[in-house]
Order: sequence, then C-alpha cells, then structure tokens
Amino acid sequence: MKIGDKVRFLNDVGGGTITGFQGKDVVLVSDEDGFEVPTLLKDVVVIETDNYNIPKKQLQPKKKAAAAPEAAEEDEAEETDLADLPLTYKPLAKERRGAEELNLFLAFVPRKKDEVPARDFEIYLVNDCNYYVRFAIFLSLEDVSALRHEGELAPNTKLALETIASDDLQLWEHPLVQALSYKREKACKPKLPVHVPLRLDLSKCYKSQAYRQSPFFNVPAVVYDLVRDDKPVRGLQVDAEALAEAMQTPAASPARTEEAPTAAERRAAAKRDPQAPLEVDLHAHSLLDTLVGLEPVDILDYQLKVFRDVMEQYKRRRGQRIVFIHGKGNGVLRKALWHELQTRYPEVRCQDASFREYGYGATLVTL
Repeated sequence: MKIGDKVRFLNDVGGGTITGFQGKDVVLVSDEDGFEVPTLLKDVVVIETDNYNIPKKQLQPKKKAAAAPEAAEEDEAEETDLADLPLTYKPLAKERRGAEELNLFLAFVPRKKDEVPARDFEIYLVNDCNYYVRFAIFLSLEDVSALRHEGELAPNTKLALETIASDDLQLWEHPLVQALSYKREKACKPKLPVHVPLRLDLSKCYKSQAYRQSPFFNVPAVVYDLVRDDKPVRGLQVDAEALAEAMQTPAASPARTEEAPTAAERRAAAKRDPQAPLEVDLHAHSLLDTLVGLEPVDILDYQLKVFRDVMEQYKRRRGQRIVFIHGKGNGVLRKALWHELQTRYPEVRCQDASFREYGYGATLVTL
C-alpha cells in the first residue's frame, strides 16, 4: 500500500484514501468527509492505485538525516515532461518533378505593394530547384570584396537577405555569388561549384516596366538570373582581342555606323516626339556582344571612346539633347564623362538626368 491509494474497509461500510501510516500495522484513511480514520492494515483492501498521486518526496531516495533542507531540495530528481523535450524531427525537403537543374535568382521586391517604382526594397535569394544550396554573397568595390551574406537555402525556397533603401542600391551593383549545391537524403548528380561575378543594371529598379510578375512573389519584382539550368550567367568579362579589333576597326562597331544604329538610337528614333533626347547606354555589356576578360581600365577607355564618337557625331546639332547612361556604381565612369565635358566640350550644358527615369545613373547633355 502507498499514500494515495484508494481503499475500502473490510469490516465496515465505506472507505477512503490513504494519507499516512502509524507504525507497521496501522494506516490512516481519509474518508469522504475529510476525517482521518486509523485502521489496521488487515482491515482495508486497495481498490484503486495511481502512481501519479504519490507525492514527490515518497519517490525520492532517503536523504541523510544531517543534510540541510536546502541541500535536500537540490538533490531531489527533477521530473521531465515529454512536452518540454526539444523536437528532433526534421521533415524531408520538398522536391518538384523536373527541378533537378540548378536555378538561382536574386530579386528586388518592393516593401510596399502598390509602390512601383519602389523606394524601399526587400532583397531575396531564390532557390528554384531540388538541391540544397550553401551560398556566400560578396559586394565588390573596385578590386576588393566584402562578405555580405552567407548560409544555406533549402530546396524550392526563398530567403530574405536584407531591406535596403533606393539611395543605397548602388551597393549591390557588383555582387559576387559563390554557391555549392547538394542533396542530403539521397544520392544525386553532382553540380559544379558556382562563382558568378555580376554587374547588375540597377536602373531597372527605377523603371515601372522592369517590374514583372513571377512565380516566387505575389507582387511585381525585379528579378536577376544568377544560375539558369545549371549555367551561371555571364559575368563582367571582356575578350581583350575582340575589343582591340573593334577599337581598330570603326566600321565593325554597330554603335558608330548609320547602317547599324545602337539599340538606344533605335529607341530614340522610334519615339514620336522629335524633341525626345537620344539615349546612349555606356554599360560594357550593351556596347559589346562578347565580354570575356578585360581590365577595368580598358573597358573605361572603350566607353569614353564611344562617348566621344557620339559627341562628335551630334556636336553641330544645336539644341540636341543626349542622355548618357553610365550607372552609379563607384562613380568612375561618371567622373570621367564630366571631365571630358568640361575640358573638350565646355560650350555644352550638362546635368544629372531624370531621377525617376534613370535614378542616379545618367547624365543629360544639351548641345
């Protein structure tokens, strides 16, 4: 018999709950009115027992008589509730049929749903495949890079990296993305490590038409490819031989021939407004069809050469307005253009182009 057991009297009507013992042969039984009735052990029988009704002090081993009350309390074993145990179960990664090729995207999502173009952005890394991705993202400035984010992205998920204001977008103009893909639960086809140096055209974030619907977000966003179908996007690399040949052969450059105008010139000519400014995109990837390995100084020289060619072509058209799109970046190209305008063409007027349309990445020249 134990304290907490329910018993019934053998020689009398009724029963109760055992609350204690007196000696070896007498048990104290509390009846339904709360009175303790001393009864011989042989005159009661247990009808119900429940270990959870036993006070904790009855479950603990006997303490030394000399132990202090505080020490006795510390020595008592703590009961562990199963509900308090940490969860160790991890669900298997969700996979999609036909998603075995690596696809990674970098997305700029407006914080406010109805604000396009946006003033504040949430930057996401999107993993659209059945592989885990261990990633590191660096932001580059000139010849050095600083780690911005690193971690692991589960299959078919997206991760919010940070929130940024439009004034700080230029920090993300030259990201470097490195990634390693793998599967945990089963064997898989190995993928090559990813090393993608990028130059993002962030002027898109200032243009409403650049925001598009995607399966990753409920609002329009500006999404850049990092890896598509296992193939990293082309980084900022220029073929030195191709560039040298293009610089020595003016007729080979479509930007300087009337028969093959640039895309910016075609857009300007297509506009109905004859007073609309001519747009000239000086980004390296817009000037050359092949970008495979040039030094930054060589790229800058070529951009300035295109700028001078356009200025010489239109210098006799008084009132002509030309927008040179150079991007914000670290400001090297912009400073070089303004130096050229002040030294070679002091008679022209120059100013920053419309912020709403071009951000901080363009210069308006009026001849």
